[in-house]
Amino acid sequence: MSVGTHLFWITSRAAGGAALLLASAGVAVGLMIGSGGRGTSKRDLRAVHEALSLMTLAMVALHGLALLGDSYLNPGLAGIAVPFAGFYRPLWTALGIVAGYGLAVLGLSYYVRERIGAARWRRLHRLTAVFWLLAIAHTIGAGSDSAQLWFLLASAALVLPAAVLLVLRWLPGYAARGSVVARNSDRYRPTILPLRSPQGGSAEREEVSP
Repeated sequence: MSVGTHLFWITSRAAGGAALLLASAGVAVGLMIGSGGRGTSKRDLRAVHEALSLMTLAMVALHGLALLGDSYLNPGLAGIAVPFAGFYRPLWTALGIVAGYGLAVLGLSYYVRERIGAARWRRLHRLTAVFWLLAIAHTIGAGSDSAQLWFLLASAALVLPAAVLLVLRWLPGYAARGSVVARNSDRYRPTILPLRSPQGGSAEREEVSP
């Protein structure tokens, strides 16, 4: 196979794989944020989550736009932007288009969450997992190597860690524990009390929890 002839298709294929990897990592980190933890670690995870989300959107865009240069598929703008407009595996391609739109809208909504309202935005953001699952279905259904064992194993390695966390989140007991941990973490504020020596010297300091 000539690389030059299929350059755009190879680029799209590579970008699609990268998008799945980044999206899976982003979902996993997002679930870790929601499971509770100390403030500093949550801030670090949010920064990682934001970076993964933006890189995912960049790879999704490259995945679609690269196909415009493929002389065989030649999908046209409608083929990569409008569900069921293309001829290549229309159902699975449509799922990918819908997943891309959903991930883009939910990912970018982070920057207007104050206008949406924090509680409403958090509820909407949970739909990210749904569009991620659609992206997985698109990868398996539309991928040219979807029948190959190596492809299925590689895809499983990418998505299983996030899938396990997602299943755990759906378990009532695990979700309740995460909620309690998060509340306790937010309530924890160490108090510093001065301790004076009998001679009236300089104070020592003691940390106590409420």
